[in-house]
Amino acid sequence: MHNLKGIGVSPGIAMGNVLLIEKKELIIPTNLIEENDILQEIEKFEKAKKESLAQIEKLIIKTRESMGEDKVGIFESQAEIINDPMLNDSVLGKINSEKNNLLLALEKARDEFVMIFESMEDEYFRERVADVKDVFSRIINNALGINQNYFENLSKNVIVVANDLTPSDTASMDFNFVVGFATEIGGRTSHSSIMARSLEIPAVVGVGKDIYNCKHDDFIIIDGNSGEIFINPEEKIINEYKIKLDSFLAEKAILAELKELKVVTKDGKEIELCANIGGAADLKGALNNGAEGVGLFRTEFLYMNNTKFPTEDEQFQAYKEVAEGMGGKHVIIRTLDIGGDKDLPYYEFEKEMNPFLGWRALRICLDKTEIFKTQLRAVLRASAFGKIRIMYPMIISLEELRKVNEILEECKAELKSENIDFDENIETGMMVETPAAAIMADLFIRETDFFSIGTNDLTQYVLAVDRGNEKVSKLYNTFNPAVLKCIKNIIDASHNAGKWTGMCGEFAGEKRAALLLLGMGLDEFSMSAISIPVIKKAIRETSFEKAKEIAENALKLSTAEEIEKYLDEN
Repeated sequence: MHNLKGIGVSPGIAMGNVLLIEKKELIIPTNLIEENDILQEIEKFEKAKKESLAQIEKLIIKTRESMGEDKVGIFESQAEIINDPMLNDSVLGKINSEKNNLLLALEKARDEFVMIFESMEDEYFRERVADVKDVFSRIINNALGINQNYFENLSKNVIVVANDLTPSDTASMDFNFVVGFATEIGGRTSHSSIMARSLEIPAVVGVGKDIYNCKHDDFIIIDGNSGEIFINPEEKIINEYKIKLDSFLAEKAILAELKELKVVTKDGKEIELCANIGGAADLKGALNNGAEGVGLFRTEFLYMNNTKFPTEDEQFQAYKEVAEGMGGKHVIIRTLDIGGDKDLPYYEFEKEMNPFLGWRALRICLDKTEIFKTQLRAVLRASAFGKIRIMYPMIISLEELRKVNEILEECKAELKSENIDFDENIETGMMVETPAAAIMADLFIRETDFFSIGTNDLTQYVLAVDRGNEKVSKLYNTFNPAVLKCIKNIIDASHNAGKWTGMCGEFAGEKRAALLLLGMGLDEFSMSAISIPVIKKAIRETSFEKAKEIAENALKLSTAEEIEKYLDEN
């Protein structure tokens, strides 16, 4: 028996036989071609592209039928990559000018695209490298006449083991038999992780080379909660995990029954549980898990997954789709939050010594007001189709807040003069994610309708810890008393002004923090959709009075370690 450890990225337990995916490295010929061979190579390229687009169209149809409309976007994006003039020009340039054969031209173009994506600081973009490789792999295979499908004719439960899984891989799977994933590489935002959570299939990623201790048809158990993998386990381990699986499924059934129930404590305190989304594709998961609204619409993905700044109409359609999809439930749209670790493929940011402390988020919007006004106009237009609220990120001064609201009023005036409908009473709020905003919360709340605490940035700024730096990552802890006291101050300031505070950072979906935040008085929790049922259950099973007692006791403790230990015991 081998026991491996990776990152549990999708909860649950899966047992089955290994389906080992070993993709052989193709040997690309390096010979140059003659002038009279150029046309033939170009024709082969056009044929391979055409076949690839036809295959992707089939995947779109299959994905739409088996997984829903919200999952087809990734393949539509792949079709856009194939049709992208940059790809076409890159490959044709290498054939025409450098006299590369088609396969060599494709390999070089792929490496260039991959290098561009891997050099980006933003983790989301770095992990989209798999999508780029998937597209080029498809074109290369079609140029060679290779059509690989590892998932045909399955007849028993299998756990897919691979270096990584591409969108094409997962779209080709039969989920009547594929019950889990385990991969050598990957993180929480890799495609295989996102897909596993969406399908609610257990997954463990980032196992490393040890994953190849698994051989085809071995019996394995994967624990998507702890990240543990057992290869050919003893009978004792199998029986233990059968009990754990039964317990997990029973808990899941209980959580599913809570979907339509209100989030209310035993003594009648109502709380709002919402979802963080990146676009309309995430709505199905949000609603299926009982989200009462969208607490954070990350609009930066509209910009990041694009070849140019999105137009007003493009943004309007995206915001309108989400507003209508939520059926009257509120949607908080965060204005553009790029910079720091979020780059754009079509806009070059100047190199900064400290990008997290530099030109980012609202600072960019206030400098590039035309880009900002385009977004605000789109949001306002969409507000005629649902209950939309606007939220500004990265504010540190009242001057900034007043300026953005002035720009919003300009946009309202423009739309009125154009006879375009919008919600004239649209609410505006701000992210509280800087020490300045947390300290001056009592002043900020006078000029805004609500707060939403961004714990990811607030924690790193309060503690002066770069959350992306592995050398200091152990110091990054939202349970640190300094961070918790900031959170309490923010909530109290809003309540003293008769207003409310939500939280859209990852901490809102942390089970151990649920009662602590409830007791602090947090009014709205917004999180990844899959976390909603667990937090709902925790809140429904306690009283507000008990939660207040827990919060009061926790805030008296001096260290993160003491606080975490206390919460684990209560």
